[in-house]
Amino acid sequence: MPEPYSSEPGPEPGDTKKPKESFVNRLLSLVRREPEDRDGILTILEAARSRDLIDANAYTMLKGALAVSDLTATDIMVPRARMDMLDVNESVAVLLPKIVAMAHSRFPVFEGSRDNIIGTFMTKDLLRHMLNPSLNLRDLVRPAVFIPETKRVNVLLQEFRSHRNHIAIVIDEHGGITGLVTLEDVLEQIVGAIEDEFDDSEQTIFPDGHNTWRLLATTELDALSQVLGEEMPPGDYDTVGGWMAHELGRIPRRGDRHSLNNLQFDVLRADTRRALWIRVRRLPPLTPNLAQNEQ
Repeated sequence: MPEPYSSEPGPEPGDTKKPKESFVNRLLSLVRREPEDRDGILTILEAARSRDLIDANAYTMLKGALAVSDLTATDIMVPRARMDMLDVNESVAVLLPKIVAMAHSRFPVFEGSRDNIIGTFMTKDLLRHMLNPSLNLRDLVRPAVFIPETKRVNVLLQEFRSHRNHIAIVIDEHGGITGLVTLEDVLEQIVGAIEDEFDDSEQTIFPDGHNTWRLLATTELDALSQVLGEEMPPGDYDTVGGWMAHELGRIPRRGDRHSLNNLQFDVLRADTRRALWIRVRRLPPLTPNLAQNEQ
């Protein structure tokens, strides 16, 4: 009796080559034994990467997703000393140049003292001010979200999603301000650097106001020297990020600051492996009296 018709193609006569194993089967072959701990999961991911079952981007994101549960707000926050804030008692007209220069989408707003944060301001609300110039900054302030230093990053991500909030103020056990965390900070722990409108495949140095530049940390030191008209210190590094790591003695973190002569370098963005974006400011030269006081 003839066999029932099948749409599955059979092997060609004389073909001894084994059929190609599916992606799912190959991945399952790595996890026949359930991992007993996180190290076991990482071992499986490394094996999957080495066998090209997942690419480098997927590998990085999966590792990042595992790592966020070990991080707290303190690990990824912008320190208080590096927070850009707005004074609620200043007019929008006075604040506008500062908002443009700092180029954030959200700002903490304080009253009287930087320790007294009363809310947050979203730069898109400047459109409301344009339509109604009588509105002052206080009219545009939104409620602030405060979180403890010990808040787990994975929990914070869930709260950002559920409350549709993008910024949180970090406080210590006594209620003092210690820093801030944004949704972008959390996501970058998982997916890596989130590029913005300054990113360009060729250009790495961007003017960012008078005597101020924003640059990728991968910028060659020679290129920066040409723009600044000053020689950067030679050493076993080629990039600005490498130089910053050498000067700090560790991987640069967001909020780090280093000075060279009258140049000030601020790390704007970084991940757990390297600096990503750096701002350079040329500071006014010290007057003789100030220089003497500095000594």
